[in-house]
Amino acid sequence: MKNLLLLGVAVAAIAFSATKSYSVELFQPAMLGSASLTPGVYKVDVTDQKAVVRNGRIHGEAAVKVETGDVKYGATTVQFDNQDGKMRIQEIHIGGSKTKLVFNE
Repeated sequence: MKNLLLLGVAVAAIAFSATKSYSVELFQPAMLGSASLTPGVYKVDVTDQKAVVRNGRIHGEAAVKVETGDVKYGATTVQFDNQDGKMRIQEIHIGGSKTKLVFNE
């Protein structure tokens, strides 16, 4: 019974440590996957190859690839692509790190 409890705690710790969270502020409306985002501050939780975007409640999910850039980013920035008159998030560069989130749709 003790071993089962320890195994459960270990699995939970591994699952918890695998999730990374980032804060992103949008200054204009944007699309991420099928989610339509209004300007505001969002929390992006990345687990495996999935990003969950929330601003108090879940707004959407999108496939994401976490990459390491060549240089350390000075600030968190968002790169957009204008598709059919809608701004779609392509990449998020995380300030203070070399981490970038690449969204493929």
